[in-house]
Amino acid sequence: MKSNPRGNGKTPRPSRRSGVAVVELAVCLPLLVLIVIATMEACTMLFVAQSLKVATYEGARVGIVPTSSVGNVVFQCESVLNDRGIKDYTISLSPSNPESLSAGDYFEVTVSAGYDGNSLVNGWMYSGKTITRTSALRAE
Repeated sequence: MKSNPRGNGKTPRPSRRSGVAVVELAVCLPLLVLIVIATMEACTMLFVAQSLKVATYEGARVGIVPTSSVGNVVFQCESVLNDRGIKDYTISLSPSNPESLSAGDYFEVTVSAGYDGNSLVNGWMYSGKTITRTSALRAE
């Protein structure tokens, strides 16, 4: 038999506070999980945006070299995007052929990717949206 700290010989009743804690957990836990998943989704989209920017810059760097070709630029962009696990992307060049560049001309690479294919939770927060990044460098 448990002893009562008050010394009156009765066992203490269980606290009702534990029931309140369970209700608080039932209300707060889904909200906390939602916040964590939304934060992870936002961070994933920031990673995708940064990956697109890196790919455009690397592609433009390859494109401004006098001996460059369309295949070299596209290969460089695809290498970066595939290494980072980016899916459903499109690459466009302006001008469309870097071989036609003269010294001092700008060469622009644009990469777009849909959020749906690159999302953690199948486009939950950013469904149907596309992110586009562009880099422009001067030809050598």
